[in-house]
Amino acid sequence: MTSSTRKNASGHTGNGAAALLVDEVVGVDGGIGATARAARADAYDRWLRGLLPQRPGVALIAVGGLGRRQCAPHGDLDLVLLHAGVPGVDELAASVWYPVWDAGLRLDHSVRTVAEALSVAQDDVKVALGLLDARLVAGDAALADTLVRTAADHWRRTAVRQLPALREITAARWAAHGELAFLLEGDLKEAAGGLRDVGILRAIATAGITDALRPAVRAAHLRLLDTRDALHRQAGRRVDRLVAQERDGVAALLGLRQSPAGGSDTAQRAAAESIGDGDTLLRRVAGDARTVSHALDDAFRAADRLRSGRRRGGDGRPLRRPVARDVVEHDGELVLARTAIGARPDPSLSLRVAAAAAVTRLPIARATCEWLAAYCPPLPAPWPAEARAALVTLLGAGPGLVPAWETCDRYGLIEGWLPEWTRLRSLPQHNPVHRFTLDRHLVQTAYEASRHTREVDRPDLLLLGALLHDVGKGLPGDHSTVGVPLAEAVAARIGLPAPEVALIGTLVRLHLLLPDVATRRDLADPVTIAGVAERVGDPTTLDLLHALVRADAAATGPAAWSDWKGRLVAELVTRVRTALDTGALPAPPAPDPALLAGPLPVVHLTADRVAVAAADRRGLLATVAGCLALHRLEVLSADASTVDGRALVECRVQPRYGLAPDPIALGADLRRAVNGDVSVTQRLRGRALAARSEGAAPRVVWHREAATDAVLLELRAADAAGLLYRVTCALDEAGAQVRAARISTLGGDVVDAFYLVGGWPDDAARARLEAAVLAAV
Repeated sequence: MTSSTRKNASGHTGNGAAALLVDEVVGVDGGIGATARAARADAYDRWLRGLLPQRPGVALIAVGGLGRRQCAPHGDLDLVLLHAGVPGVDELAASVWYPVWDAGLRLDHSVRTVAEALSVAQDDVKVALGLLDARLVAGDAALADTLVRTAADHWRRTAVRQLPALREITAARWAAHGELAFLLEGDLKEAAGGLRDVGILRAIATAGITDALRPAVRAAHLRLLDTRDALHRQAGRRVDRLVAQERDGVAALLGLRQSPAGGSDTAQRAAAESIGDGDTLLRRVAGDARTVSHALDDAFRAADRLRSGRRRGGDGRPLRRPVARDVVEHDGELVLARTAIGARPDPSLSLRVAAAAAVTRLPIARATCEWLAAYCPPLPAPWPAEARAALVTLLGAGPGLVPAWETCDRYGLIEGWLPEWTRLRSLPQHNPVHRFTLDRHLVQTAYEASRHTREVDRPDLLLLGALLHDVGKGLPGDHSTVGVPLAEAVAARIGLPAPEVALIGTLVRLHLLLPDVATRRDLADPVTIAGVAERVGDPTTLDLLHALVRADAAATGPAAWSDWKGRLVAELVTRVRTALDTGALPAPPAPDPALLAGPLPVVHLTADRVAVAAADRRGLLATVAGCLALHRLEVLSADASTVDGRALVECRVQPRYGLAPDPIALGADLRRAVNGDVSVTQRLRGRALAARSEGAAPRVVWHREAATDAVLLELRAADAAGLLYRVTCALDEAGAQVRAARISTLGGDVVDAFYLVGGWPDDAARARLEAAVLAAV
């Protein structure tokens, strides 16, 4: 911006000098913290006062961040021009709005009388909340005071009635934006536990319903505001979503820096100290969001009790209903029975209260949580049977598990049961398929596992395995291996006998076995089935792993599972169970009889299957893969064989972008391509070469003993359209015959497994083939 006078699109002249002042104000050197926010508010106030001519019956009111004096570096302005029916108010408003727009600021504005403002607030609860932040910036102080005082009085009188509508709006917002505590890229303002929820807490406190703004909430609020300030400064614009690329920079601005590496190189140490610790930032945001969310849950419950009134017995006292040993319902919450408070506390008491809360889906009273945290003694090792049973009840309670667990975690009870939880709490999972932090993922997996408890012989071990399956994450090494001793230690501490402790370790070690094999290996190969059967050992473990796989995928996110993947895993489980029960291994699949009859080429298309037969020749799989890529179809699996002089290729497919291709066009291209039409081949190569991807270096891994009659080449690379075509072309040109391929997509990466006929024992030949594959990627 310059200090010259400028015109906006409507032709109105703006004040360039004022705009320059705003540039200076918005910066305050990009200041972070309460002092900088207040300084920005002061500067905005001074500038806005200069825009409004002094006239009786007119006042400029700030709401939103400026009304609260919490201005972010790139925040917008929420202004109300309040008037008492004076003439020329539209021109007066324009004299304020246009300079704000000319200065490049976002503006939410309105022009109203006091009666109009109160009428809108009466009909719209969000407007009513906004007026609670109203503050005079310039003009008629008495007029502004009338609005501010009347709006606050009206809210105090009607808050209890209006809160249900506010709660409904809030729930819709949470559904749209998710829970800030568990998101890798959460919206600091709109997500559950964010800044918008603090505004609701402030409104509830203003109404006198409960002490919603306790010190912990105020501290969490300030840290969230600081984080947003830093995010604005890092991004250089208004943004509330804490995206991954800005995370380390925001952490550095907040002083959450990585520990410098050892060594004497001053430059290296300085560079290390300049990088923010993004994971520490995420964990801090998660803790603050949880504090806000819990406080809002408490506040809404308090409002519900006021609105519905207490249920009372004949003696006039609130009704108390026993729900479990030492636990009663009182006024819609769970509290301890009087006998439990007076007696020496049982170490299992906190677990029993949590289990009762999960089963009844009733909240635990805050005072009860505080009492349990202060007075419940630690559990002995091993746990008594009652504590172990309470934990299983809690984990298997279904929808009541997550809120009960979160409440107990809020008051530090979980660490008393599982000291390992401190390391796991709010730990980010940097994988695009995961929607939750690690701790929430583990609890969510237990919840999902409760849907499958009737399918297994040991539902208790399924639930415990679900809670502990990723306990090794965050430590160096393969988490499936690293987590085994940790999970076994927990299982032993809670009192499981040695064989069951070992089974928990097996579930942790093998919890990825079924999906990995199902999506990356040939399920018709006896070696595949025998290998899985040997590792699993018995049908009980197989059923537990099958249930755990489905629970884990459901807790991970939509991208972690599909009907196709589910069918593959189920097919693998069926074949392995047969091998465990009878020792019989699967026979090689028979080719589709339709491909063995009729003139060549033969092309059969269904919604998820493409089958082609052609005269026996090399490169048929590559040609088919290229045609499918040309028509934006992803190949999930491919099988190639030669029968009676016919080359057969059968592929399972799915649309890359969700839209199925034109089957007539696809069929025509397949027939032309397998007959050697050069024009189709040119289109394939041009499209495939244009689709090459950038990213981390690809890698090839060889598996010598993974198949009966082939060696397995596994390619790990970034996903890209046409990748399978390029790789199969390279394999064909290098003289490799592919009899099967399995394609597994993990976020933006793929693990493609190719079964190559022959042993490929020569090191030099394998090296040449590997180089050809990597060059094709």
